[in-house]
Amino acid sequence: QVQLVESGGGLVQAGGSLRLSCAASGSIFSINVMGWYRQAPGKQRELVALITSVDSTTYADSVKGRFTISRDNAKNTVYLQMNSLKPEDTAVYYCNAALTSPTNILRSLVYWGQGTQVTVSS
Repeated sequence: QVQLVESGGGLVQAGGSLRLSCAASGSIFSINVMGWYRQAPGKQRELVALITSVDSTTYADSVKGRFTISRDNAKNTVYLQMNSLKPEDTAVYYCNAALTSPTNILRSLVYWGQGTQVTVSS
């Protein structure tokens, strides 16, 4: 089994910063892509940022220049540094990972974390 555990959410004023972390553990052979998604009340879950195993990154237009995604492969951990936060960034943030297990290195499966709340006050 694989678990993704997020941490770092909370309440912050507009213009402030937060850093989210997500650690993957369990039966892991390799992690291909890790990412962050978010879901605000009444809205669909949307991509925030992705990072591949070779550190290629993708960002949603709404967070470019403010958020930075990074990963520590030795720790199977992905981070999201969020600066210049806005009230519209308020959402539950979910970690996501596409990985293979030692028992099936040819099949990549997607796992999700439980989510962490980020609230930005105006």
